[in-house]
Amino acid sequence: MDLDALTAARREEWARLDELSRTRRLRGAEVDELVDRYRAASADLADAKTSAGRSPQGDHISTMLARARLRLTGAPENVLRQIPRFFALQLPAALYRVRWTTLAIAVGFVAVGTIVALWISSDPALVATLGSRMQLQQYAENDFTDYYSENSPAVFAGTVWTNNAWIALQCVIFGVTGFWPVFVLVQNAVGVGTAAAVLLAFDRGDVFLLHIAPHGLLELTCLFVAAAAGLGIFWAWVAPGRRSRAEALAAAGRSLATVAIGMVFALAVAGLIEGFVTAQPWPWPLKIGIGAAALALFLFYMIFVGGRAYRRGETGDLTEYEAGTPTLVAG
Repeated sequence: MDLDALTAARREEWARLDELSRTRRLRGAEVDELVDRYRAASADLADAKTSAGRSPQGDHISTMLARARLRLTGAPENVLRQIPRFFALQLPAALYRVRWTTLAIAVGFVAVGTIVALWISSDPALVATLGSRMQLQQYAENDFTDYYSENSPAVFAGTVWTNNAWIALQCVIFGVTGFWPVFVLVQNAVGVGTAAAVLLAFDRGDVFLLHIAPHGLLELTCLFVAAAAGLGIFWAWVAPGRRSRAEALAAAGRSLATVAIGMVFALAVAGLIEGFVTAQPWPWPLKIGIGAAALALFLFYMIFVGGRAYRRGETGDLTEYEAGTPTLVAG
């Protein structure tokens, strides 16, 4: 069979099939026409594969048939049924995909924060540039710890949650720039390192660690994950592979945007710990233990639940019906 001749003869029929499969509302006669053209195109695909095996023409027909099949048989899933799938499959799979980038970001963040803290605290001249000795002493001995108890726990938890959730959302939404997540990370690492430097200068480094650890273990991890997702979207734009840049960016944006939603919930937990645990007069092992337990649960969800979902083929993206039929590529 001459595939070029087949394509020339069926081009208008295939175009009509593609048009019908993309039409949102079909009348009865159009549904019947779609079924008829679907059957005819299926026969064309069978002939093409029988005579020439896999070919660009066959792939083109397959894509149209897949779209038409979804149009005929697909149905949007009930929203209430989507929620369990989101938390059991889509979100953990998306988290699992960014696990190594998250680790690299965490190492870099700790390294920058530690370097800043040690560099500033070791040089009295640098410490002096941050304020007068009286101001810095007031911050180290009172203001730093009072920050966690100057408002009611509920108000404080809500405030830090909304602030941190907004930062995480920015990392994902503006991640396509490649610049913004890095800027946010460096800014926060320098800020944490500077605060640590002030307390180290007044021999209160232990106070800094004890007040940061309970909520910071989960809170900072969420920031690292959000930045990793944002950079993943950026990388899909830089290196789209065999897909077009727009298709790769859309797929990465859909799948990794789920991370932003997940981080809103995880940061709510971190906010509750910061508001209701950090400032409490409880033993420090208990408070840090609560933070460590929250982080352990998150990592279990990310690595073990996410790994299982990922191995089942989940990526965090929408279903084919929701996202549309993917474009086939050669090779």
